[in-house]
Amino acid sequence: MSTYPLRATSGATASANCSAGSRGQPGRVNYQFVPVEALSKPSHPPPDEPYRSPSSTSQGTLIPRLREAIHFLDCKMASLMNQRRDLESRLEQAVRLQSPVLRLPSELLSSIFIAGVLGDTDEDNLDGADEGRVSIGSIMLVCRYWLEVALSTPLLWAKISVSPHHSLEKARRRLGRSKSCPLDISINFGARSEFTSGVTEQVVHAMDLFRPAIWRIKSFRLSVPNRPQAHAALLRCQEDAPLLEVLSIRIHHAMQDDSYSIAPLPLFNGNTPRLRSCSLESFNFGWDVRLVSQLRVLKLGGYINAHRPSTNILLGILRECPRLEELALRNLTDTDCAPCFFDSNAPDFPQLTKIVHLPRLKKASFYYAGIALTHQLMAQFAFPNLEVLELCYLENITPVLQLVYTQALTRLPLRRLRLETVVFNELKFVNLLRRLPSLVTLELVDCEDASSGLLRGLSSSQPWICPKLESLTLDGCTSLDWDSLRTFVETRLPANSYAYHHSTPRLPYGGAQMQTPYRPSQPMVTSASSAAAAHALSRKQQAPVRNNTTLHPPPVYLGPLPLRAIDVTRCSQISKEMVQWLRMHVSSVKCERAKGVWGEPMP
Repeated sequence: MSTYPLRATSGATASANCSAGSRGQPGRVNYQFVPVEALSKPSHPPPDEPYRSPSSTSQGTLIPRLREAIHFLDCKMASLMNQRRDLESRLEQAVRLQSPVLRLPSELLSSIFIAGVLGDTDEDNLDGADEGRVSIGSIMLVCRYWLEVALSTPLLWAKISVSPHHSLEKARRRLGRSKSCPLDISINFGARSEFTSGVTEQVVHAMDLFRPAIWRIKSFRLSVPNRPQAHAALLRCQEDAPLLEVLSIRIHHAMQDDSYSIAPLPLFNGNTPRLRSCSLESFNFGWDVRLVSQLRVLKLGGYINAHRPSTNILLGILRECPRLEELALRNLTDTDCAPCFFDSNAPDFPQLTKIVHLPRLKKASFYYAGIALTHQLMAQFAFPNLEVLELCYLENITPVLQLVYTQALTRLPLRRLRLETVVFNELKFVNLLRRLPSLVTLELVDCEDASSGLLRGLSSSQPWICPKLESLTLDGCTSLDWDSLRTFVETRLPANSYAYHHSTPRLPYGGAQMQTPYRPSQPMVTSASSAAAAHALSRKQQAPVRNNTTLHPPPVYLGPLPLRAIDVTRCSQISKEMVQWLRMHVSSVKCERAKGVWGEPMP
């Protein structure tokens, strides 16, 4: 049995050592060897136990026993450390379970995931339609609990995209995890040359994958290079789509493949009762009214020559959409252009007298849609609640501005007006602006007819023109001079902080008391007795003030609002010193020099 040497500190030996030390001789300490098992016991050996000196034990057996004792202690310390680590891990897990995040119910955590992943997605972003600000992969890597919640939330997997960056295997996994949730399908193959090889095969395989789930598709977006690929995909869309709300078909190469101009069979069997948004570019669907009826958003573009819709067709579509809120026409051949072939059965455009009423129309955009077609359409429908109007690349738009002026005589709450690369009569444009008191944003891009007379008209105060104007864009308008622009900005500046509203008694900055309005010392008594009058007065004094507007009514502005943003990009007549002056009086000033083909600054 191994033992440890212990110092003798009691009994006769201790007194002998003390006496030996008192005689000037070094005190000799005696040691006692105890069993190793005794080290773990809290009690000490009795003081009368005889001591054994080291000389009584063989030196050859002492060293192994000491090493064995050390090894025993090391093993016991290692076991205690393992127990400590186990307890620490259990303590950490217990503390972590008390965290509010880990105590959230799975339903609430699922809603948070949906808000983070799907809350900030852009509907026009086709390629990354399945990822938002927070990716699903990051959520699944947090812990096993979050992984299980994410996999059991079908709405997180409802957005499925097939593109050169999203494979069919990934789409198949998401389709299985979405269960019976409404789907957002996106098939996006751009017009780049590296995307054209094998596109038809991938599109067909994708449609074969989604075809059994057409009944639960909520939005369907298709973007392919040419018409054969679009027709190959849409020929597989013959089942009913009762949940379809958004339909977008885009063909990039619209000038090719005239042999596919014949429309396929009725899309979705003509059964789309919930369709609200339709965007078609260069796709001929036979102008089936069943597909574009009861819409709220209608976008048409890329129809040229024989494929363009006639004015009668467009007006017929608008009549079927009385709740239309947004209308956009882009890249349409004008009605003055003769088609490539003559159809003897096609009737001429009649002079319609019945006006199409669109009371909910908020935004209308015409980009290179032909001035004749634009004028005929706007002359045949009323837009009393229009807020955004964009007229771009339409040559002379003076007749269209006259139609807008006629509508503004009754009601037109227009807030944003954009004119780009157009020609107009400046005097009639100023007269139109006089009828738009609610206009907030005015954008003029590459308009040579926007001269200094326009800014001088906006600076007139008899009465103020567009008093709520806050943002002005003069991109590429080089016919303006600096004096008229400076005068316009100065007229929009207040003389002082109280120039444009009635002053009301307010508490001064120094903390002085506010002057109270005059009150008569003797209130008017209307009651039958003085006691009733006193009771009514006390009730009036004790009543709390429920609304601060009675003491401080909102300011009433007598002049125009100050300009907050101005854009003088590509205005070569505006120097750096002039821009610095603008930045002193306008919060946001945008000024960029004209750039060349490769982005280099022009002299």
